[in-house]
Amino acid sequence: MKGPLDAALPALTVRRLPPAEWSALADGTGASLGGLAYGVLDAAHAGSGDAVHATVLSPAGPMVDAWCSDGPLVSGRCGDVHWRHNSHWLYGAIELDETVHREGLAELAQRAYGDVFATLDRTGFAHPLRLWNYLPGINADGGGMERYRQFNSGRQIAFRGAGRSAFDGPPAACAIGTRAGPFCVRFLAGRAPAVPLENPRQVPAYRYPADYGPRSPTFSRAALVDVGAGQLALLISGTASIVGHVSMHPGDVAAQTRETLANLQEVTAVAHARGTARFDLSTLECVVYVRHAEHLPTIRAVLEGAVGAQARAVQTAVYLEADVCRSDLLVEIEAHAMAPGRMLT
Repeated sequence: MKGPLDAALPALTVRRLPPAEWSALADGTGASLGGLAYGVLDAAHAGSGDAVHATVLSPAGPMVDAWCSDGPLVSGRCGDVHWRHNSHWLYGAIELDETVHREGLAELAQRAYGDVFATLDRTGFAHPLRLWNYLPGINADGGGMERYRQFNSGRQIAFRGAGRSAFDGPPAACAIGTRAGPFCVRFLAGRAPAVPLENPRQVPAYRYPADYGPRSPTFSRAALVDVGAGQLALLISGTASIVGHVSMHPGDVAAQTRETLANLQEVTAVAHARGTARFDLSTLECVVYVRHAEHLPTIRAVLEGAVGAQARAVQTAVYLEADVCRSDLLVEIEAHAMAPGRMLT
């Protein structure tokens, strides 16, 4: 019996590229659904890359994760969402300027996610697989409530308003604080659902107690996705130094980085229990969000010490100066990887 993605359906791949190669890809075969650009690209290489408005700390400068699948591709717009899809995969992006819309962040998040869900409904891509959220001033006060908590409120209201579960199996996601730029959501969706994964070392984010805000964050720790061509993708949400629901090692960036890596390792182990693909910490494609730029050497040293200086996770890592969802967290790592395998029933 064939699975949800049989051999006739186009495989999904992701390639981490420097801006010049991304620009050539975006202007060439047309196989790119979209590009998530880490750092703002210059006009010569912008292509259709969706920028993360954060300072790049990596020596190589800005990079782009190009999500690709063979066409024919169709582009369109739904509300403020711009999207592109082929027969099985969709990539979408939305940017909202708070100074233009003059709404609070809770209302803006509800508006953005309402447009995301309308896009999925109208295009028939029912299953969001991975979401990236970037909001300026994530830890700032938003008129009596931290802006991240405002965002969580608006996001959860939108999930429930669209008839989607905000608990037990929402998509993988991150929420990162930028120092400038608009409120942004990027998302990847498919025709078939992902397998949501949780970390046994952590309370699921959607089950956090009320200490962390009136509405809990709406995401799973990771997702395992059948991407076709005999491959599974592991999409790991933004991961930090949290055990249970408590932030660990306040003020100690080295210890926080080690705890974060322990959480990433645990998520890969959970993925191994759900599919035959084998993932390893050393081969993940990582994006590392660093609250204070001066901590970069320490974070790199811990990562290199854990997996080796020549490991793919080190050589391809992108480091960005950005804020993490809790003010006491100094580093966050998100990651993805693909490997041969199939889902286990």
